[in-house]
Amino acid sequence: MFYSAFVPVNQDSSLPALPGGPPLLREHRLYQADWLMRFYGFQAGELLSEDRPNFNVLLDPKCDWALRHLEQFPVEVNRADYFTLLRVPGMGVKSVKRIIAARRSGILDFEALKKMGVVLKRAHYFITCSGRMMYPVKIEEDYISRHLVGEERRSVWDISSTNTYQQLSLFDDTSLSTQVNSGGILV
Repeated sequence: MFYSAFVPVNQDSSLPALPGGPPLLREHRLYQADWLMRFYGFQAGELLSEDRPNFNVLLDPKCDWALRHLEQFPVEVNRADYFTLLRVPGMGVKSVKRIIAARRSGILDFEALKKMGVVLKRAHYFITCSGRMMYPVKIEEDYISRHLVGEERRSVWDISSTNTYQQLSLFDDTSLSTQVNSGGILV
């Protein structure tokens, strides 16, 4: 599936005008969902339903799914199967394969997971190592979503605000006024 938000390349009155600019965040969420279906074993009906027909703007689809299925968490990293680990936010295909391989030689802890590429900022809400959580966490949707949204808010802003960053130029500061003081020095 391919989706690209309409981005006008020139100004013309016959082109549609989008208030707030192109829906780049929607495009990003659709690609995240596509990735989950292709590589993580999710079905479309798991990500969206008639009750929830749109993606959460503030959370990626995997985090949103995990929050709606808290009954499946926390997952014990040292015992869970491959497909269960793939559903944990912060764990990707490569890190899960590394976890499965490393478990053959010993018990994993949070430091080992970090070295394997697990994003513990997201994953620590949903996993245990040897029966212990990284930090004391309430397994409640509101508590976890508040903390995840705080981390995700910046990336959502970066995607939805296309004019946030600009190329630095030495000639952009034309609004600065120059004045010469009584000694003939520019101020």
